[in-house]
Amino acid sequence: MGIIEYFTNFYTIIIKSLPVFIEATSLTLRLTIAALGIGILIGLLFAMIKISKNRVLAGIANTYITIIRGTPLIVQIFWIYYGLAPILDVPAFWAASLALAIHNGAYIAEIFRGGIQSINRGQMEAARSLGMGYSLAMRRIVLPQAFKRSIPPLGNQFIIGLKDSSLAAFVTMPELFMTAMRRAANQPGNALEYYTIAGLYYLALVIIFSYMVNKLEHRLDVDK
Repeated sequence: MGIIEYFTNFYTIIIKSLPVFIEATSLTLRLTIAALGIGILIGLLFAMIKISKNRVLAGIANTYITIIRGTPLIVQIFWIYYGLAPILDVPAFWAASLALAIHNGAYIAEIFRGGIQSINRGQMEAARSLGMGYSLAMRRIVLPQAFKRSIPPLGNQFIIGLKDSSLAAFVTMPELFMTAMRRAANQPGNALEYYTIAGLYYLALVIIFSYMVNKLEHRLDVDK
């Protein structure tokens, strides 16, 4: 097959597979958004626990972060999907989302912790001297600044989370990578083309995510 014929065939495959890959892209986005949304809440909670003066709570946070960062994501997905999900009767989508959220949460916790600890302690002391309680000062003074400083690494983690969602394919979630695998299995002669198409969809999503993060950084002037 010549180059022209190859690219003509590749273009035909892209067009014919467009509906199924669009549906798979929708699922990939929903998985990613659910996982990152829950992951942000988990990350913020464990960041606050880790910087607390309570050694027991800080130890729990450290244990969680160490275990999650020290074990493969695919193992965590399998453990939750085949372990917790059947016991708690959690739907497949939310089992995969929860596994991804718990994984992302450990990294987001460290991002938030670094952002919080980068804020000058004098600001907290000044807020407390004005009569604010610790929680109020943290919500109104420290966290808004810490969040702005955390946007660049959070953006990177969001992109990693998007690509990591491909591992949900191994628990039969019909997202982008699983769709490519199924198509490749049915048409082994075009396997490379289908995996390339999945890669192009991921690339497009990463470019869009990166653009949105850059716009948010610019709007909030995170470098100032």
